[in-house]
Amino acid sequence: MCRYSPGVAMRGVIARAAHRSARERRGRAGRERAAAAGARAVPAERQAGVWLLDGMDHYERLIATELPSARVAVWIGTANLKELRVPAPPGTRARARGQGMSVLEQLQALGDAGVELRVLHGKEPSRPFATELARLPRLRKELALRQCPRVHFKVIVIDGRLLYLGSANFTGAGLGARSEGRRNFELGVLTTDEYLLDTVQSRFEAIWSGRECQHCGVRRLCARPLDRLGAKRPGVAELQGGGKTRIRSQKTGTGTVP
Repeated sequence: MCRYSPGVAMRGVIARAAHRSARERRGRAGRERAAAAGARAVPAERQAGVWLLDGMDHYERLIATELPSARVAVWIGTANLKELRVPAPPGTRARARGQGMSVLEQLQALGDAGVELRVLHGKEPSRPFATELARLPRLRKELALRQCPRVHFKVIVIDGRLLYLGSANFTGAGLGARSEGRRNFELGVLTTDEYLLDTVQSRFEAIWSGRECQHCGVRRLCARPLDRLGAKRPGVAELQGGGKTRIRSQKTGTGTVP
């Protein structure tokens, strides 16, 4: 029969404590070496509250519910940028006829209300997207589009308070109101975690402002390197296709990058 021994138990506690201490020292030393080498330090393990979005949740929770609630800023990062259709508002003739509308009309309403709109995308916008944008002259003045061929992440930040991070591009098959049988299989999370919000917004801003361009290994593939915007503020709207540039004062708000 195994008997409990206080001495053995205490030695086990001491051994585990020593192991944790050594592991923490190694981790701290590794982070210091990474910082000295100019690399990004790996944060300590932490917990964050998230909501899982699966399939149609992307439209119902993110596009239909959270996006219209924006009051300060909407930042969108996507590899592919395509036209995205959503149901027309209740009570409209289009809704009665079963017709949809472009999400760009929703973005125009946000822009009219003073919300800052940024889209950072990897590939050229689709032709239907460009056609719909050309139909909305007010949105062309408010929507800031910038392209970086290395952008492959899919993020949406609303008012610096809510972050979507997942697999869905800003496309109809990813975020639109397509039925479950026709849409992409997408997974993502929503979070209000401050560390994740700060990290994603900082990465977005670094690319947006051109700080990643100087040492970029695929610069030759970039038609409009973002560091050429140099002295211009991050709020500059570089509207692709129309060749127009409009300087805007950058809005500030909770959690936004200054």
